[in-house]
Amino acid sequence: MQRPWSGTVLMIVPTYNERDNLPELVRRLRDLPGDVHVLVVDDNSPDGTGALADALAAQDRGVAVIHRAGKLGLGTAYRAGFAYGLARSYRYLCTMDADFSHNPADLPRLLDLAASGVDLVVGSRYVPGGSVVGWPAGRKFISFVANRLAHLFLGLSTRDCTAGFRCYRREVLETIPLATIFSGGYSFLMEMAFLVEEAGFRIGEVPITFVNRTQGDSKISKLEIVKAVYTLLRLRTRSLPWDRMVSWVRRRRSGALGERE
Repeated sequence: MQRPWSGTVLMIVPTYNERDNLPELVRRLRDLPGDVHVLVVDDNSPDGTGALADALAAQDRGVAVIHRAGKLGLGTAYRAGFAYGLARSYRYLCTMDADFSHNPADLPRLLDLAASGVDLVVGSRYVPGGSVVGWPAGRKFISFVANRLAHLFLGLSTRDCTAGFRCYRREVLETIPLATIFSGGYSFLMEMAFLVEEAGFRIGEVPITFVNRTQGDSKISKLEIVKAVYTLLRLRTRSLPWDRMVSWVRRRRSGALGERE
């Protein structure tokens, strides 16, 4: 029996120096049930990932490539992929990392849930059954705390709002003002989760095992952590009603003036 999403899926894979991983990743995605198309968004990788992606696309019409001038960031790579998919007939637009930290075999479970009517499905490390393998304790702690703060400060129901393994129904991406998203890097994922929930769309999570990369280098940096904290604070301010925010600022100023007096 064919899946309801057969032939309408686009998997967006941002790449930077992923030559060792890309051929096997594309093969596994293309071998999945249905017809999962792959869009590689390459940021001018010095290791030749872009040229390799072109070779894969020449052999398989289900593979396409977007070449960008340099390392422009994860958020803009996603936006480029979304624009590509929305300009075509894809009903579901998905994202994942290129380093096998996300298992392609888990994709059908995300698509099944999306096909049932869930607007955004997240492959989650932080719901029952989800886990992380191969991360040092420090990185596990930072990731867990970032997601916990997003849950508490922003009221997000999503437990893993920094996860890059996702499936969006096209209606979500047609509604969210993608061009106005301020965040780049991994904080883009947090802002997207916030905007999806703010717009009233339904989000579901599927437990996955996230495995730390075995080939190549991690792309996350200390700067990305700082940006994520800034994004959290900015979205928290945005989530407050304007009149409450103005009142809070006035009370703070009044208190400060009183102390000086």
